[in-house]
Amino acid sequence: MTIAETREKCKSLVGRVPRDVLSIGILILASSLSFGLGYLAGEDAGQQASSNVSFQLSSPISPITTSTTTGKVVASKTGTRYYLPTCAGADRISDANKVWFVSISAAQMAGYTPALNCAGL
Repeated sequence: MTIAETREKCKSLVGRVPRDVLSIGILILASSLSFGLGYLAGEDAGQQASSNVSFQLSSPISPITTSTTTGKVVASKTGTRYYLPTCAGADRISDANKVWFVSISAAQMAGYTPALNCAGL
């Protein structure tokens, strides 16, 4: 089959389909392909980003756990907030649950957030 014959065959097929249906079909096909390619590109980028990220802490941040020791901030083992030792919230933490940190950044790196009712944080 030559190119000219193929062209004539395509013209005869297209001639039978209404022009509006053909336009809508081409539009749906193009948008589906675009969406699929965009989805695959985003999925590939996500895999590359997650596979390139690797870090290791040389030494984990450990709080001062003895209740007789003091640090700059205190938190509860069961809570999510840290307090200054002068805050009222720090007084409500039982001595058995107190976790002391040497700095605010150490408490934040351990996953604690500042108490909202403690002035100075």
